[in-house]
Amino acid sequence: MDLGLADRVYVLTGASRGLGFATAQALVADGAKVVVSSRSQAGVDEAARNLGDGAVGVAADLTDAGTPGQLVRTATERFGRFDGALISVGGPGQGTAAAQTDEQWREAFETVFLGSVRAARTFAAALGHGGVIGFVLSTSARTPIAGLGLSNGLRPGLAGVAKDMADEYAPHGIRVLSLLPGRVLTDRNRELFAATGDAEKAAADAAASIPLRRLGEPEEFGRVAAFLLSPAASYLTGLAVPVDGGASRTL
Repeated sequence: MDLGLADRVYVLTGASRGLGFATAQALVADGAKVVVSSRSQAGVDEAARNLGDGAVGVAADLTDAGTPGQLVRTATERFGRFDGALISVGGPGQGTAAAQTDEQWREAFETVFLGSVRAARTFAAALGHGGVIGFVLSTSARTPIAGLGLSNGLRPGLAGVAKDMADEYAPHGIRVLSLLPGRVLTDRNRELFAATGDAEKAAADAAASIPLRRLGEPEEFGRVAAFLLSPAASYLTGLAVPVDGGASRTL
């Protein structure tokens, strides 16, 4: 199936590695152009090199109010258009919700929540009919994950924001949706497994709890995200798509 991605241009934040990079790979493989960003200059440079001529890297932080505009300008100046964005930020720190200090909550809110909302607002203002914005959240948007209180608190709010924005921007032909990755084998999940003191057992236990009986690969998430961002998914908006091997028990 032709996804209609040829020559379309997407901005992906937090995309020098992990789920964002896997999505960039899937987009470029189908002919799209991408602007990948993260806070690490070395990281985005390496990502852009690996992605080839259809990619440019920008070192930028979503907590900076000027970052979303900078990314849009890069897309239009380098590739001549801007068709959509995938907004992803690193997972907040570990610990229960009650154990986090005010400062930890403020920092996570600025990074995970406000930075993402500001980016979506800026991207939407620059998009035309047929544009799309995807939020990379977590299954914690629906079901709390033990030991990830900050994520449990902030991700559901972002899912609500995405739904609200989907309603607002739909009349303008702009789609907004969320992706809810589960146990996909990224550096983040490796860190969570290692934090238990027995990474191998933690990974095995996680895999056993998933109906497909295995952890996901970043490429599997990337293909789903690329489809949702593509014109082939033009009648999908306002939904939250779990990419979790069937682990979510909600309907």
